[in-house]
Amino acid sequence: TTYSMTFSLPPPPEVTINYRHGLPVITLTLPTRSERCQFTVKPMVTTVGAFLQDMQREDKGIDRAEVFATDGSKVSDATLMEVLLMNDFKLAINNTAYSVSPPVKDKLSSEHATEMEDIKSLVHRLFVALHLEDHQIRRERELLQKLDHLKQELLPLEQMKARIMASADAKTSRLLWVGLALMSTQGGALAWLTWWVYSWDIMEPVTYFITYGSAMAFYAYFVLTKQDYIYTDAKDRQFLHYFYRKSKKQHFNVERYNKLKEDLAETEESLRRLRQPLHLRLPIQEINDKD
Repeated sequence: TTYSMTFSLPPPPEVTINYRHGLPVITLTLPTRSERCQFTVKPMVTTVGAFLQDMQREDKGIDRAEVFATDGSKVSDATLMEVLLMNDFKLAINNTAYSVSPPVKDKLSSEHATEMEDIKSLVHRLFVALHLEDHQIRRERELLQKLDHLKQELLPLEQMKARIMASADAKTSRLLWVGLALMSTQGGALAWLTWWVYSWDIMEPVTYFITYGSAMAFYAYFVLTKQDYIYTDAKDRQFLHYFYRKSKKQHFNVERYNKLKEDLAETEESLRRLRQPLHLRLPIQEINDKD
């Protein structure tokens, strides 16, 4: 008679998670020393990869440590522990897999929840106190460097623009004076023809057609420009015509100039907002001293 005996191995020790002072404490058995070890993690800062590295540093006998979701997909090392502890998962250490069921946060005591909120608030205040001023100073330095660079780029363009605007303004003024001279000449010629050469009976139809021709010219101006013939608008339009024509001859890039002016205005506005007392959380006197 042959007797077969079956030995049942004890199940591997479970991985337990408890919350202590608002932080999760993961307790597991190290494979080499066979002793229970606790790992306190900061869920909002610690990643899965950092937690696994802490285990391997604690026990050199851990050759492979990975975390898997319940569906068998591997959890990325960059995943925060806070996200991992929201659901059940599997922790694989060497050739052993442990099923882990984190406690539900809603079932935590009100004391633990209050402690967690206090820790979050404390971390936020510490971060602001330690890093905000340095960040503001670095940002201000970057904006000042950008502002200086933009001003250096704009300086030759501003000088070229001033020369082009002076030339266009001079041509526009000459055109206006030429128009006044032509109108004066026309009025004098009509008066001379009316009183010294011909009579009003002959010149009346001439002046009528001249007036009608002027009305047609103004209407044509409206058809072409979609604007009424107002002297100031016509002057500005002629000025822009001379300006762009002169800019093309001088190789003045109007689009680049406008883009630099917009960047300069945005940089100055960002710098002004950065230096506001409420944004810096500093007294006004300290900001004035920095300026």
